[in-house]
Amino acid sequence: MRTFDLTPLYRSTVGFDRLASILDQVMSADVSQNSYPPYNIEKTGEDAYRITLAVAGFSEDELSIEAREGQLVVTGRKAEIEDKATVLHRGIATRAFERRFQLADHVRVVDAVTENGLLHIDLVREVPEALKPRKIEISRGKAIESQVAAA
Repeated sequence: MRTFDLTPLYRSTVGFDRLASILDQVMSADVSQNSYPPYNIEKTGEDAYRITLAVAGFSEDELSIEAREGQLVVTGRKAEIEDKATVLHRGIATRAFERRFQLADHVRVVDAVTENGLLHIDLVREVPEALKPRKIEISRGKAIESQVAAA
C-alpha cells in the first residue's frame, strides 16, 4: 500500500483542515474494507447527485439514513425472524451493514426512496448566496478626480 505524508499540506495551508483530514482518512482506509452493499454514485445535474445502494431483502423500516458532521450514514438492520424453513443455500445477504459517504460543504439530502430492491438517495449542493460570486461595479474614478483637485 502506498503512503503519503500530508505534513507539508498541513503546514502550508490555512482553512483546508477538512480536506486534509479527508485525504488522510481515505489514504489510511483499509483496502479490504467490506464492499456490502454495492452502490453507485451518479451526477444527475449541475448540482445534483444520486447514491444508489442495492438493499434487496430490506424493508424501508429496516433502513436508516442520517446526515451528520459532513457524512451521510446509511445503515441496515434486519429484524430478527425465527426461520422455520431449513435453508439449503443462502445467497441473499441479510446481514447488517453501515455505509458512510463524505459529503462536501453545502450538500444536503433531498429525497430517499426504495424501488425494486434499490435505495436511491438524492442529494443537492446548495451554495449560500453569500458565497456565490458577485459582480463588483467599477466606478468612473470620481474619488480620484476630487483628490487630484484638492492637491
